[in-house]
Amino acid sequence: MKSFINTVNGLPLIVKVLLCIPCIEIFYSVCRVINGAAKNDILWIVLGILTIIPGAAFMWIVDLIWVLWKGHAFLLGDTYLG
Repeated sequence: MKSFINTVNGLPLIVKVLLCIPCIEIFYSVCRVINGAAKNDILWIVLGILTIIPGAAFMWIVDLIWVLWKGHAFLLGDTYLG
């Protein structure tokens, strides 16, 4: 699972920005849950689940800003806000 997250974080910037489109952004939400499972951290899993349905309305904006600023989607780094 960790290799999947590393692959997603290694994508070119344009692909990461395209994955921030509102309907496609669900991919990053699923990646957050996978990242939590890979780290065996319940907080990561809960935050990932919360971004799937209730967070879908605004998370694409947060992810777009985060991808342009940090180079990866929100909660897909090594630390919570990494």
